[in-house]
Amino acid sequence: MSESSVAGTLRVTRDRGVVTVVIDNPPVNVLSLPMMGELGTLFAALREDDTARVVVFESADPEYFIAHVDMTLADDPEVVADPTAGAPAGLNVFQALGEALRTLPQVSIVKLAGLARGGGAEFVAAADLTFAAIGPAGLGQMEVLGGIVPGGGGTQYLLHRTGRNRALEIVLGADLFDAETAERYGWINRALPADRLDAFVDRLARNIAALPDGSIAAIKHALPPQDLSTGMLREHEAWSTQFTRPAAERLLRAALAAGAQTRDGERNLEDLLRAIDPA
Repeated sequence: MSESSVAGTLRVTRDRGVVTVVIDNPPVNVLSLPMMGELGTLFAALREDDTARVVVFESADPEYFIAHVDMTLADDPEVVADPTAGAPAGLNVFQALGEALRTLPQVSIVKLAGLARGGGAEFVAAADLTFAAIGPAGLGQMEVLGGIVPGGGGTQYLLHRTGRNRALEIVLGADLFDAETAERYGWINRALPADRLDAFVDRLARNIAALPDGSIAAIKHALPPQDLSTGMLREHEAWSTQFTRPAAERLLRAALAAGAQTRDGERNLEDLLRAIDPA
């Protein structure tokens, strides 16, 4: 029997050990502070939930998974003043969210049917497994176009998933990557025809959830997440240095004025950002 609940931007359903989290934060699923808080609360509850074995993340919007971190956070005095407030030592609030996901005791799976950029792409890379739809799915770390760098674990997740040379291409090239290229680079597990994505992920999640007691814990113990603490500190230093520069604030405001965080503007966000005068 399934159970469901709604927490602001999240719709959570539980069925036979599989927890499905549907992200629903119109118009384009930006990673806002309320959503981050709701995800953090969910992750804390999951750590104490022995009945949950697999957590599947998907979007209520087929076009957008998580667009990116909410650009209006540049106006939040608490985030600007101290982005490490409330986060574990050595992390900022964005990194803390990714690490909370990356270290869940359950198997986390992203079902990527649409676009995920910036903090959304970092969320994807923090999950254990990701499967993406060929055609509509896309991944991008476009932060440098806004005068900043990935600051939610993106540099470290990419370094270990794709290797340094491809991580440099992804971050400095700031392009949108299709599902097939992301699979080839090791960014995601597999690219699948869009009409097969749901069935594939659902079958895998249920098969994992049906494993004998202790199997998931034993495998995750044998294959632990890498210790990224040193790299996270380097990333935060790089991000905070760029974020506090006047150019970053100006570029983020210009992006919002040009249509970022609207459905039309987000479809070709990289072009929108490149069209803004960086001077």
